[in-house]
Amino acid sequence: MQKQALLIGTGLLYAFSIAAQNDIDAIRYSQITFGGTARFASMAGSMGALGGDISTLSFNPAGIAVFRKTELSITPSIFSQSTTSTYNGMESGDRKLNFNFGNIGIVGSWDRSSRGNGWENINFGFGHNRTNNFHNRISIQGDNTSSSLLDTYVANANGHTASDFDQFSTGLAWETWLINPDTNGGANSYNHVIPNYGIVQKKSVETRGSMGETFVSFGGNYKNLVLVGATLGFVNARYVEEAVYEEVDEADTISNFKSFTFTQDLTARGSGVNLKIGTIIKPTDWLRLGASVHTPTSIAFTDNYTSSMKSNLETVSYDTTSPKGSFDYRITTPFRAMGSLGFVLGKYALLNVDYEYVDYTYAQLNSSPNVFADVNRTIRTKYTSAGNLRAGAEVRFDPFSLRLGYALYGSPYAKDENKNASRTSYSAGIGFRQNNYFFDLAYVLTKYTEYSYLYDPALVNPIKNDFQNSSFMFTAGVRF
Repeated sequence: MQKQALLIGTGLLYAFSIAAQNDIDAIRYSQITFGGTARFASMAGSMGALGGDISTLSFNPAGIAVFRKTELSITPSIFSQSTTSTYNGMESGDRKLNFNFGNIGIVGSWDRSSRGNGWENINFGFGHNRTNNFHNRISIQGDNTSSSLLDTYVANANGHTASDFDQFSTGLAWETWLINPDTNGGANSYNHVIPNYGIVQKKSVETRGSMGETFVSFGGNYKNLVLVGATLGFVNARYVEEAVYEEVDEADTISNFKSFTFTQDLTARGSGVNLKIGTIIKPTDWLRLGASVHTPTSIAFTDNYTSSMKSNLETVSYDTTSPKGSFDYRITTPFRAMGSLGFVLGKYALLNVDYEYVDYTYAQLNSSPNVFADVNRTIRTKYTSAGNLRAGAEVRFDPFSLRLGYALYGSPYAKDENKNASRTSYSAGIGFRQNNYFFDLAYVLTKYTEYSYLYDPALVNPIKNDFQNSSFMFTAGVRF
């Protein structure tokens, strides 16, 4: 598995490659989204200078100091992800639904104004916010008359004996007679069973899992002028990927070959910790200024994985399965900084804009002993820094509120096809609030496009992947 990580880590983005421990993993866990409560999501996660929502504790912890009462909330959510993939002129699509909880938490507020030391209230919060959703189902299909995945196995095999072959890829092709000794090429030379190509290539990928943060937050309000807060976040991540790749001679033009199927299964589980600190300043009754910083998150992962191969060679079939692989390593995500500007128009309206800076080149992988020097060099050349912009507004018609939001997440890629792979989110929602309880509804639509490859980009054309996901959220809460 480590051998695969080094090969893929040369700067090539393979399509949903299940070979873990590469630069793709680093970006997967470094790109977080806004989840949490329906109110927070309906404003596109833009509340950095406003606070007063439990989701802000994972963005600007100073938002906890806005609470004046103890508050408990829970947010069930329905998530729908669809992907349309275009490969060699052929379009395929699939989708997946997921039910989850975007938020559950409690904030306690203690009045300190009577003590006369300037602190109006001291607050404590505990709960969980979801920051990423990995559920998806992807389908890719297209004709290829110029190459095969087996070309990469032959390239890896040449110059080596069969005992050196990767047990999770090249070795499987060898065991199923898809690659064989090349009697005309000399010692340790190989060829494969598809000499003239003209095959249909198919890949289906199903992913599951999420990334979230269990938080413990503390903050206070000093003279209604300066609000401060800190959050200790315990990050948990689970990513499951099941991929099936096929090459089929549907036209029946290749002698002694019908098809082969390569199946890969990966489960990655990780846990880590980070610290966030933030402040909100209230220079006037209508203006709010917010700022926060997030330390890098160090996440310890354990990957478990297997692969299998099955070949159908006209008159005979073979199949084989790899050993069960397992590997421990660590991903460190980048430092983040956020500045916010908020406006409070009496009891009638709120407006907030957040700008977040993330330098993805600071993401890195480590292990003991460290086998990721090449992967980390790839991260520094393939990725770049990015700015994320979020804006949200709320208009109140007591006891109802209407909300809108917009977010633009900059592309983490420095060059090539994905340089412009930014993500755009549109959100809307409605809320109902009384003194002791509240209900909120939200809808979020996110769109983005990324290019990827089935295998070596020198051999195959890119796949255009158009992603679209929708989230429906409902928050119920009480105050006491």
